[in-house]
Amino acid sequence: MTAPRRAASIRRRLLIQGVGIAALLALVLYLAVRGVAGSAIQTVQDSVLGTATVIIAEELRGGTGAVSVDIPYAAFSMLGAVGEDRVFYRIVVGGETVTGYPDLPLPDEAPGLTPAFYDATYDDTILRIGAVGRSVLVDGQRVGVTVLLGQTRTAQAAITAQMANRAAALGLGVFALAAVLALVSARAALKPVNLLAGAVERRGPQDLRPVTRAVPRELVPLVAALNGLIARLGTALDRTETFITEAAHHVRTPLATVRMQTEIALRQADDDATRASLRQVIRAVDSAARSAGQMLDHASVIHRSDRGAPAPLDVCAVLRDLAHQVRPVADMRDMDVVLDLPDAPVTLAVDRLLLESALRNLLDNALKYGHAETEITVTLTQEDGTALIAVCDRGRGLGDGGAGALTARFARGANVADVVGSGLGLTIVRDAARACGGSFEIAERTGGGTCATLHLPLG
Repeated sequence: MTAPRRAASIRRRLLIQGVGIAALLALVLYLAVRGVAGSAIQTVQDSVLGTATVIIAEELRGGTGAVSVDIPYAAFSMLGAVGEDRVFYRIVVGGETVTGYPDLPLPDEAPGLTPAFYDATYDDTILRIGAVGRSVLVDGQRVGVTVLLGQTRTAQAAITAQMANRAAALGLGVFALAAVLALVSARAALKPVNLLAGAVERRGPQDLRPVTRAVPRELVPLVAALNGLIARLGTALDRTETFITEAAHHVRTPLATVRMQTEIALRQADDDATRASLRQVIRAVDSAARSAGQMLDHASVIHRSDRGAPAPLDVCAVLRDLAHQVRPVADMRDMDVVLDLPDAPVTLAVDRLLLESALRNLLDNALKYGHAETEITVTLTQEDGTALIAVCDRGRGLGDGGAGALTARFARGANVADVVGSGLGLTIVRDAARACGGSFEIAERTGGGTCATLHLPLG
């Protein structure tokens, strides 16, 4: 049987797609969690920084000659509670720094009472700076005051990294779970296909029933095409059987007519040379008829091996019937057909025509190649669920070719050249035995002759 060409596995495709989607979703989840966590941390830090800046701004006092400020310790303790960040501050009154770090960067625009936040580099460190602006009365005039409070971002970076690690772990977990679900989903999606393939595979070679099992909607066109193929195959087999039957009739009938007319001519001929020629014609016709018959029998065996559910049959009855049919031929050679069969029926679930074809060829060989005035023994035994049918003769034996060479098509032993034969008899026996689920062997018989044995499963 020709193996179909293999394309990419559907399961692998589904699995790759599922894993790819899972990886993409895991990456999106990682980026989303990291972004949201970073934004939330930034918001919390700005809230704390803004509150501390406002507290310092509220401690500004005006008066005579200058602005006084008592920087509350609570403002710095709030920032210190967030982490081990460094804190910088600067208070600018009327454009002059009155306390703090004078080079702490100012905002681009003057801040108001609501804290403004911005990032700036100071002392090679990125700071988050909160700025609040207000006015105070100095000597009866309003003076603008800007309060800057900066904080390093070490704690924020540490918390962001921690959240990123957790997001990565979550993403990997989601990816692993999604990959497993993708594998399970791929198997579940392909299960109907596998069940359908198994149901078709379990069928025997003779089972040409249409597929009627319920299948998913997507598989309905495939099942319809398969049923169409089965229907066409059944039709082709029916035509083949009809052709074999008609061919057998059209080949054998003219040959029989030629043989009959030749025999009439032989009886009417007086010339010895003419009679010898007519005898050769009869021999050639017999050989042609036998060859044609066995070729058609072989074609029939091959054809029937692929169809027809076998019905149980009693092999003892078949053997008695065949022995009765060949007994006239055996009597002409003073040979006796001896049956050694069990008293109880032995049932086989094989095609009757295949079995009869195999046994008829074995008996025919025993009659042709067995010596006159000898016995042909047919025995039937049972062993380990197998029926053993042996046909043994006292004849010429296998010769030098051996048993294996004699089952090849048109192969004949060197010791039977003087006997009409086609070389297809043992081939038919071998193929019929295989079609019945059994085997065939032939060997030299102790004391002379051959013993051919069919091994067939009991039904």
